[in-house]
Amino acid sequence: MARSQAVVIAVLWLTITGCYTLQPVVGNPLPLGTQVGIDITDAGRVALGGSMGPEIIQVEGRLISRDSAEVVLAVSMIHLLRGGEQVWAGERVRLKTEYVASIKQRTLSKGRTAAMVVASVGVVALIVRSSIIGSLFGDEGRLPVDTIQTSRIPQAIRIPH
Repeated sequence: MARSQAVVIAVLWLTITGCYTLQPVVGNPLPLGTQVGIDITDAGRVALGGSMGPEIIQVEGRLISRDSAEVVLAVSMIHLLRGGEQVWAGERVRLKTEYVASIKQRTLSKGRTAAMVVASVGVVALIVRSSIIGSLFGDEGRLPVDTIQTSRIPQAIRIPH
């Protein structure tokens, strides 16, 4: 039962977290507090290498302030050039605008959300079905190993005279 609860929790977590994408910001300024992803330029990678790591390709976090000179984020994650990620705990980082290649807003993906909901409902239904069938019929009607009866045919024993 604990295993099925863990699966349900994992599916729900994936449903919640897997439904977001980063979309390019179009036109209007972003309100403070918005979750964003900032793509870093080559010059930014060099300048930030000492404080944030040399292979930063994108910084994700909550927008704290933004003006013509810099962007301030509460960083939640850093994506690296070779595919790695580093999770941060909301540390504030100032990024000069010349280090910013583009800003993307974190938005809910309707397609991913629908797919994850369908998959989640399917997994939960499968778990419920298997637990109901298992509790009604046991292990598919099989006897436990220690209760299985075997047939032995006695063999004739020859005693030499």
